[in-house]
Amino acid sequence: MSGIPHDHYEPKTGGEKWLHSRLPIVGLIYDTIMIPTPKNLNWLWIWGIVLAFCLALQIVTGIILVMHYTPHVDLAFSSVEHIMRNVNGGFMIRYLHANGASLFFIAVYIHIFRGLYYGSYKAPREITWIIGMLIYLMMMGTAFMGYVLPWGQMSFWGATVITGLFGAIPFIGEPIQTLLLGGPAVDNATLNRFFSLHYLLPFVIAGLVIVHIWAFHTTGNNNPTGVEVRRGSKEEAKKDTLPFWPYFVIKDFLGLAVVLVIFWAIVGFMPNYLGHPDNYIEANPLQTPAHIVPEWYFLPFYAILRAFTSEVWVVQIASFVTGGIVDAKFFGVLAMFGAIAVMALAPWLDTSRVRSGRFRPQFKWWFLLLVIDFFALMWLGAMPAEEPFASISLVASAYWFGYFLVILPLLGVIEKPLAIPETIEADFDAHYGKKSGADATPAE
Repeated sequence: MSGIPHDHYEPKTGGEKWLHSRLPIVGLIYDTIMIPTPKNLNWLWIWGIVLAFCLALQIVTGIILVMHYTPHVDLAFSSVEHIMRNVNGGFMIRYLHANGASLFFIAVYIHIFRGLYYGSYKAPREITWIIGMLIYLMMMGTAFMGYVLPWGQMSFWGATVITGLFGAIPFIGEPIQTLLLGGPAVDNATLNRFFSLHYLLPFVIAGLVIVHIWAFHTTGNNNPTGVEVRRGSKEEAKKDTLPFWPYFVIKDFLGLAVVLVIFWAIVGFMPNYLGHPDNYIEANPLQTPAHIVPEWYFLPFYAILRAFTSEVWVVQIASFVTGGIVDAKFFGVLAMFGAIAVMALAPWLDTSRVRSGRFRPQFKWWFLLLVIDFFALMWLGAMPAEEPFASISLVASAYWFGYFLVILPLLGVIEKPLAIPETIEADFDAHYGKKSGADATPAE
């Protein structure tokens, strides 16, 4: 499975040999859990198992909720109330599902920013990065459709606003919007479409996750130094690595346990903290909420969407050049999806020969500003579309694109990186002291 030299599964008994020659499933599992893993991985590498847990949690709780949910505009809201009040443990299943989505996005954002900092998108892991971004897009689509299903006020009007964005696409926008809605407006056909896709997409995500894991098991894990595992021989590779089991499995489960303590505390004591009060009011097409906002994990990109108004000179130039085809609404849609696209293009935009941000002094400061910018955009997405928030949103959006399109390419040319360790073993010994064999532990 991995390009790193290591010991592969060897069947010993007659039964093992018989099974291995017909269905090498035991060998596949062995090679997966015993894969050589860089021994200097820190605690930022535990979020993969948190993401796997979240996906499993969402699928299991979602299947249970489907048994009691009715996808009809006249019955959806009351069926959710039925789940909360009458189904045994229904309130807990729903709170696990709703807050599980938030944990899913917290974990994926940490996972993405860790990859951006340590250069996990660089060769030979470009495909792994692109698959990860596809998973993220699928998560966003699934979460948006799931938010519509309770059929509260924010569900209905959020669906109206977001699906209206497709209508801004020139020439083909209105047919796409009608196909998505199942009619001229958000109604019963829309709810049924979203319900069906919300149930289907998690299984598509699960398939992509398998491909994602397969991809990084083929190229090997990145690590905080960005230095590759030596592949000359098994002996050299073993100096840089430890088997995934038991070292990293136990470490991952410890990290997961800590995360779940916090997660269960939120589910048990403040399950509605991240929800919107208007979504506990049944959808009313005749009453528009004072302030329509999406779930918190969409807010940074919602802020970018709203930042580009008709008063912005970039939008005016684009509109003039295209003869009015690219108006402010369409430009905002392009900017929102473009903000995700530039992350996906990071492997080709980053020109530095050094992979890890640990050895890039200037990069660290620009990256810190990117993280601050992301949280600023999240806050701005929840604010009204008025001054001074509109101007601040425009500045924050400009930095987001400037970081990926200007700063990353330039840093590779002008930045003088620090010296990097020759091997993972050298970095490990420098941080944790030289140990040998079984005494070596994958401390942070």
